[in-house]
Amino acid sequence: MEYPKNLFQERLGHHLLEVMPTESGSCSTARQAKQKRKSHSLSIRRTNSSEQERTGLPREMLEGQDSKLPSSVRSTLLELFGQIEREFENLYIENLELRREIETLNERLAAEGQAIDGAELSKGQLKTKASHSTSQLSQKLKTTYKASTSKIVSSFKTTTSRAVCQLVKEYIGHRDGIWDVSVARTQPVVLGTASADHTALLWSIETGRCLVKYSGHVGSVNSIKFHPSEQLALTASGDQTAHIWSYAVQLPTPQPIADTTQQICGEDEVECSDKDEPDVDADVSSDCPTIRVPLTSLKSHQGVVIAADWLVGGKQAVTASWDRTANLFDVETAELVHSLTGHDQELTHCCTHPTQRLVVTSSRDTTFRLWDFRDPSIHSVNVFQGHTEINVCVGQKIIALPHDNRQVRLFDMSGVRLARLPRSSRQGHRRMVCCSAWSEDHPMCNLFTCGFDRQAIGWNINIPALLQEK
Repeated sequence: MEYPKNLFQERLGHHLLEVMPTESGSCSTARQAKQKRKSHSLSIRRTNSSEQERTGLPREMLEGQDSKLPSSVRSTLLELFGQIEREFENLYIENLELRREIETLNERLAAEGQAIDGAELSKGQLKTKASHSTSQLSQKLKTTYKASTSKIVSSFKTTTSRAVCQLVKEYIGHRDGIWDVSVARTQPVVLGTASADHTALLWSIETGRCLVKYSGHVGSVNSIKFHPSEQLALTASGDQTAHIWSYAVQLPTPQPIADTTQQICGEDEVECSDKDEPDVDADVSSDCPTIRVPLTSLKSHQGVVIAADWLVGGKQAVTASWDRTANLFDVETAELVHSLTGHDQELTHCCTHPTQRLVVTSSRDTTFRLWDFRDPSIHSVNVFQGHTEINVCVGQKIIALPHDNRQVRLFDMSGVRLARLPRSSRQGHRRMVCCSAWSEDHPMCNLFTCGFDRQAIGWNINIPALLQEK
């Protein structure tokens, strides 16, 4: 028996011949196979139905058109388009159900208002009351579904925050990306930055002028922290050491700043190219005093020292390294007091409590550990499961979270997102943001951020308005 040749016979070849009958008595089976092939081809062309209607071509002519796609690729596309179509159908059905629920609730509210006040209220008053009830219901629905929306839907929503986030000052002078930023805790209050260009710089917050340059490390400077009561800085480096060095600065007279950078925190932004880097051709740090020798060098690690911090009182310091250990040093003698072991992979950060002898270390083994040194005879440790690498700064019950996508988002302590710092071609970071630091008492800038666009930025966040919008 001779079978009509079509597109699917030419593409599938011997696979079709295997399923075709060889006896004339099985024509019905062949007809069923042909109908199955037709339904398969129709499902492929569902997205092109409008084109078929416009051209007015018969279906048989469209089936006969040759395709350049292999059968396996076409089958994969068919399956993917089918999945997409099913997702849209589910969303459409869900949307219809939600609309019906809202209409039912609106009708119920209107009926209840008429039953209670129908004998006393005029038609206009009843309409006003029903409209007010509907508005309240709408607001409740929005509040309820806002908290339970999926990640896909929530990623498209725009923030309604009206808190002012003002870019006040840019600190430009490093020759490479900036890993860390910190604010001095004693007078005079200065800003410190640690960079991959092997230097740490101290800045005047008001003028943006470089005051001191530290160049004692021979590797990337990964972190910087200020002594709680003295003019001392602690820096950690890729040269496997941590340095303690002294500085003495005199703040320049601040100049008045024009209020031209005010912008509302929000989700809208203007994308900028990664090539739009700050102009640092002129080495602004060459004019400031340079410190090349530390007071104390803390040595004991066998790998990169990724972070360091002062314990309360400033008599001891803790360092975290890629050799999977954190070390506790005596600042005056530079001797190793304790070696904190237990992490299975490289450490990524360490920090201390401002008033208690507590240390937190984080690692790429997805754990962070809380070390308790309050009792000299007992050094307890608690292990928690967490992120592999994160750097956040908490101030006035607000968390500033830097992101690799150039964003800095603000959250409250319960995890609710409050706002996002402006990010556009004119202001904000142009590459990944590495660190953030609050300075709650400074009248000009209360938040600082730094990143791999080789600049640090000082922001003024209207915290009362931000919390009020929550």
